[in-house]
Amino acid sequence: MVSLLLGRIAGQMLTVSLVLFVLSRYHSPQLAGAAAFLLTFPGLLLSPIAGALLDRYGRARLVTVDYAIGAAALVLMAGLSLAHALPAPVLLAICGVASLTAPLSAAGARSLFPTIVPVRLWPRANALDSTTHVVASLIGAPAGGVLVALAGGEWALAATAVLFACSAVAMLSVRDPGARRSEGDVLRDAWAGLVYVVRNPTIRGIALTLSSFSAGWGCLAIAVPVLLLGRLHQGPATVGYLWGLMGAAGIVSALLTGRIRMAGRERRLMVASVFACGVAMAALPLAGSVIVVAVAMFAIGFVNGPFDVALFTLRQRRTDPARFGRVFAVSMSLNMVGGPIGSAAAGPLIGWSLDAALWAAVVVTLLAAIFPIATIPAKDEPPNLGAERLAVGQQEDREQTADRVQHDADDAADQLTPPDGLDPIEQPDQRQHVKDEIEEERRHDRRYTDEA
Repeated sequence: MVSLLLGRIAGQMLTVSLVLFVLSRYHSPQLAGAAAFLLTFPGLLLSPIAGALLDRYGRARLVTVDYAIGAAALVLMAGLSLAHALPAPVLLAICGVASLTAPLSAAGARSLFPTIVPVRLWPRANALDSTTHVVASLIGAPAGGVLVALAGGEWALAATAVLFACSAVAMLSVRDPGARRSEGDVLRDAWAGLVYVVRNPTIRGIALTLSSFSAGWGCLAIAVPVLLLGRLHQGPATVGYLWGLMGAAGIVSALLTGRIRMAGRERRLMVASVFACGVAMAALPLAGSVIVVAVAMFAIGFVNGPFDVALFTLRQRRTDPARFGRVFAVSMSLNMVGGPIGSAAAGPLIGWSLDAALWAAVVVTLLAAIFPIATIPAKDEPPNLGAERLAVGQQEDREQTADRVQHDADDAADQLTPPDGLDPIEQPDQRQHVKDEIEEERRHDRRYTDEA
């Protein structure tokens, strides 16, 4: 948990500090959008292979690899900039190379949770997972803005690299309990994971929803700093503080949402959350002061919390656990693909009109609210998908539990020695007594299986 939290804080610092670094050093929203695009998009294309590697070699080890590569890339970027040897093409090349391993940590961290947490606790675990994201926003975004303001963009990138390195070291001690595959071909496994996602109507619907939703977020990632720095004449620290404020609001809503029974309600929560986000975003192009922007960012963070928890729970419940690594890597990449596209489109839009970029984010977000109801099935999918597999697993657990109870009762009763004066014919009563005791001991396991 410590490693994942540190890595996510570093990721939030990078999101803010990279955009501010490019804006301050190159004075180009278009280049900032291109850098944000390349920092994410190339890795998304390799996500099927990343997922196959996660299922084959373990999540913790490969998350460590990505954190180490991220640290090295940022050190290189900061060093070249300090030496005045970082032209724009080199900056973009470093961003593109660093993105290639990003799915390892993104999907590896997300798929690690359901392998170590019981099914009945998934909603609360997802709330905790979502909370670590917003805690990272609360800490990392302001830290990135403040470091850019006080020390410069290069030192903000260097500090982010240190956090990534610390995360990699901490991850070395994490034990990965998930099953690993040792047979088959990596490319064949990657293709199988991609086919599974395409054929799974729930995962496909989630991808349509979140890819359009994330396009709005990608646009805001560029447009909000330009709004604050240019139109409202604020400093880089203010940019970080307001992203952190959004994270603080998300913590509260995620923790509250984690206590709600999710089964069957996920789609409605997703629709309400996305629509409310779009409404809150509509205040940004109308903002005439930083106070209005702050209120809008707080509202966006608060109403986004239920979406994350509902999304994570629905995807886990309807995914084959044996494919978590591959499915999560492909699914998360499809979900995120809108982000870099939104960031890349924001640059030219801002060059034409900042308000146009902000309204584009609003429109895309409101359109995304249609997809959860229109594309995600209301009921669990037919056989061979997550919910049916879970039901089959429950029946198998019941049968195995009954067999173990009978077997243990027979063994225990056979070892009983009838006391003096006790007719051995009464031994079946003792056998039944032993069986009842064993059944009571296993009642919790059976109850857990039923709840799952």
